[in-house]
Amino acid sequence: MGMTMIENLLARKAGVAQVRPGDIVTVDVDMCVMIDLQFATLWIPPSRIHDADKVAVVMDHAVPAPSLKDAAAGPKARKFVANFGIDKFFDVGRHGICHQVIAENGLARPGEVLACTDSHTCAGGAYNTAARGLGPAEVYSILCTGSTWFQVAPTVRYELKGDLPVGISGKDVFLYIANTYGDATNQNLEFGGPGVASVPLNDRRTIATQVAEISADFATFGVDDVLRQFLAEHGVHDYEPADADTDAEYVDTRIVDLGALEPYVARPGTVSKNGLPVSAIERRRIDQAFIGSCANGQLDDLRITAEILRGKTVANGVRLLVTPASQLVYRDAMRLGYLQDIADAGGVVTNSTCGACFGYHMGVVGPGEVCLTSSTRNFPGRMGSTEAEIYMASPATVAASAITGYITDPRSVTA
Repeated sequence: MGMTMIENLLARKAGVAQVRPGDIVTVDVDMCVMIDLQFATLWIPPSRIHDADKVAVVMDHAVPAPSLKDAAAGPKARKFVANFGIDKFFDVGRHGICHQVIAENGLARPGEVLACTDSHTCAGGAYNTAARGLGPAEVYSILCTGSTWFQVAPTVRYELKGDLPVGISGKDVFLYIANTYGDATNQNLEFGGPGVASVPLNDRRTIATQVAEISADFATFGVDDVLRQFLAEHGVHDYEPADADTDAEYVDTRIVDLGALEPYVARPGTVSKNGLPVSAIERRRIDQAFIGSCANGQLDDLRITAEILRGKTVANGVRLLVTPASQLVYRDAMRLGYLQDIADAGGVVTNSTCGACFGYHMGVVGPGEVCLTSSTRNFPGRMGSTEAEIYMASPATVAASAITGYITDPRSVTA
């Protein structure tokens, strides 16, 4: 039997002819990405590193520094990159959420391996990269040795058919999958089929990012004309894609009819088997609406938000917070007028960082509050108080709900 995308990729990087689920492989890592939090906790400067060209450092989670601990991390990061001649340093002013910065700078390349301390590193799978979030100690080891190991997991294939309807996003696709099939613990997810061509690259990254919430190992999309154009625009050339063999063996193959999808929402606690179409949810008031994160702070997300909000007003009693995923997204959105539309409607645009997504700064929710978020997680305490409720939906649904004051199908606002 042939191999899946991720199996072909790992076999090539391990220098072996074939891998099967259960195999343990040692691979060279093409890009090791470190984030500011790694320098804020138990940081020990290494005496040597493997390859400065294969290291990037991104100030992303706590920017500008909201605490003394985070403020102390900045000088450590700057000293580290200076000592080892690391050119790929994205300091305050060039900063952003690491997965956005990775995409903008062509650091996730087809057929290669990328490791990062952040759990949503699987976002890189949208670019046909074997991208994996690992613990700080393992990333430190990669920094010094240039390699790591993985156990090959079985692969589930999602065969996408039809076309993604107008107004339906990658977040809706993911929430449908999470609600229908539940957790994917110790599994790889592969996305293919004729419907992929209708899914914009930003939505592919949303899907790849979010599979961390159903505990998948890797998420992979193939290389097609949409991705080739993106890569060319970002200076990525001379790559070797990882394709699935025609006789690849999957633990399961699941058909998703994109044309039949509608806006989805996940109830508080988990996204796994805990969602429903927005049209079916009871009337639920909200206190805070958040649009941002590595999953949905991309430029297209801000465009969608601005289009829905333009000429309208955020409901009384609702706080709408919008956080661009990077400084580049912030600048582009400002240039295109999106930030003006959001602010004119009563929304608050923040600095580009992880921010409210992980309940650290710029939008922590309090006891008894209800937040509707387009970010990555909705478990108790994620965005602040353990007594707050977090619902998850697409940027369009969040923006529409900010206008009405309750969870709302965006089609009812844009119709």
